[in-house]
This record gives sequence, structure tokens and C-alpha cells, in this order.
Amino acid sequence: MVLISGFAENSHPACEPKGGEFFQIVSLIHWGAERISIMLSEEELIRYQRQLIIPDIGEEGQEKLKKSHVIIAGVGGLGSISASYLVAAGVGHITLVDGGRVEPTNLNRQILHWTSDVDKWKVESAFLKLSEMNPYCRITAVHERINIHNIMDILGNCSFIIDATDNFQTRQVLNTASLRKKIPFIYGGVNKFGGMIITFVPGETPCFECVFPTMTPSEKSVGILGPVPGVIASMQAMEVLKLILGIGETLKGKLLQISLFNMKFREISIDRNPDCSMCGKKEEFA
Repeated sequence: MVLISGFAENSHPACEPKGGEFFQIVSLIHWGAERISIMLSEEELIRYQRQLIIPDIGEEGQEKLKKSHVIIAGVGGLGSISASYLVAAGVGHITLVDGGRVEPTNLNRQILHWTSDVDKWKVESAFLKLSEMNPYCRITAVHERINIHNIMDILGNCSFIIDATDNFQTRQVLNTASLRKKIPFIYGGVNKFGGMIITFVPGETPCFECVFPTMTPSEKSVGILGPVPGVIASMQAMEVLKLILGIGETLKGKLLQISLFNMKFREISIDRNPDCSMCGKKEEFA
């Protein structure tokens, strides 16, 4: 596993890419962690001023954001957008996980990656942009493909999972980990002109397996227009912010289907499946 973590406001030799690749510097994790302060600095009070004046947020809410740790699985079309908004909002720790490199075909929708980033690791490209975006947010980048063997170590002490992946097998792994660690899991999917989103909360809602028990993995690339993942990922980010702050109405157990081609939205409430192979009768997931 190749991993890098830190803040951008002060340079650190371990943050520098060498030969276009990051190297694992375990001590950097502690270097970043030691600099986390829950109190908002004067600079942060200015940076987040337009959020702080919202009655539902205020300084108390902003401190909740700063204490939170969100995992974003996949740094493509969905992950680029959700990461950008969460970092800009002041979520204190974001972990990015992706095992891929930037390709030219990504550039129509994966807005953290630019022409000069082609062939770089996606987590490298995203780490550098997000660190510039908000130096008060700790960014951890993990260059790794998620699987059943590494997921628990990757999740660590995170509080929320955003699914920004593009394959069924990885989502099954994320679902299993979400259930085991009782971590909310915000799913998003896109295709052509539309997409869908739902929030899974272990013990409260159905799980991914309840809703999508028989998805057939696709071997073909699907067409996608850039604004579509932008809309879905913005909603994923908003779900996380509301869950952290404890405000508003979320999509817990509600599948929202969106067609941007004809601007139609459909919300479907889904009950937990008592016979679900994952969460139905397993006490450990109850």
C-alpha cells in the first residue's frame, strides 16, 4: 500500500513526488495528526464565514466538520466533486483511495485531473489540488485498489464512506466493511444522462445488498456527460455534511433516481430485506 498524508500549508520533504510517484512515509501520518486542532483559527473563521452565519451550522457545526474523517473510495468523476466540496467545507480529514492512473478519457468529467496529470496516479493528482484548495484539511491519499483484504486497514477510524467507485465488486466490499464497522455508506452511480444516490446506515436502513442483490457487472465502458457525476457527487457531499451536522432530511433508505435528460426525479423508499444475505439475519450486522 502506498500512502501519503499531510497538510499543504507547510512543506514537508515526504510530500514531494519523486519521479511522478509518491512513496510511503509512515511517520508523515503522525506529523499530520499532531497538527490537528479542533479549535477554529482566525483564518478558518474568515474562510468559512459564509457557512458560519447559517444558523444550522455556526462555530459548533464547523468544529464538528473539522473533527470528521471521510473516506472517498474512487477519485474519478464522482470522487473529484465530492472531495472538492468536502475539503472546501472544512471536513478535517479526507482519505482518498484509488489504484488507477489518469487517462485522457477521464478529462471530460474528472475535474481534479488536468491534461498535465495524464499518467499520474489519480490520488497524487487529487492530493496536490485538494491540498492547495484548503491547507487546513488533512488529506490522506492511498494508491491501492480496494479489496476484502485491505479495506479494514484503509478505513481506520473514519466516520463515513462515500462510494465513488465504478464496479459492483468494490461496492460489495464497501458494504461489508460498512456493516462490520457500522459506518454510514453513501452510494452514488451514474450512466449517460442520469444517476442515483442512496444513504445506507447500518442498523437503521437496508444495506447495499438489500437494494442491489443481483447487479450484473459490466465489462463495457458506459457513456457519461460531465455534469451528471457533478450533480450526483454534490448530493453525496451534501448527505455527508448533513449527517455530520445532524441537520436536515437525508436519503437514509431512500433511493433517489435522477434523469438530467428530462429533469425528472423519483424517490423510492426501500425497506430492509429480512432475508438479505448480508444484513438480514446476521446479529453482527444488526
